Amino acid sequence: MARFKIPGEPPPKGQEEVCPVTYTQNLTAGRWKIIILWHLSKGTRRFNELQRLLPGISKGILTRQLRELEEDQMVHREVYKEVPPKVEYSLTSKGISFVPILDIMGEWGKKHMKS
Repeated sequence: MARFKIPGEPPPKGQEEVCPVTYTQNLTAGRWKIIILWHLSKGTRRFNELQRLLPGISKGILTRQLRELEEDQMVHREVYKEVPPKVEYSLTSKGISFVPILDIMGEWGKKHMKS
């Protein structure tokens, strides 16, 4: 049986290939990734729009989180050849398939925030 990752400790060799929960955790790890995905589930967003929706995030961190989500094929980055440059972010089909999980997380949060 696979065990969950202990913070600060690398996963046991081969665990990522065996444990789907570890795969999902690694895909969404990062303080902002789930919130970014949630905002993108509502529609395509530009970089500055995302930054306004995420008070407290720096441009560097937002850029890094978006790049990682793009590398993991959760987010699509569309660059328009305009002056000034226009960049939009949207969910890929893989990202869209994660939306029901976000919805369940939101429902769980509503239920337990009041507790």
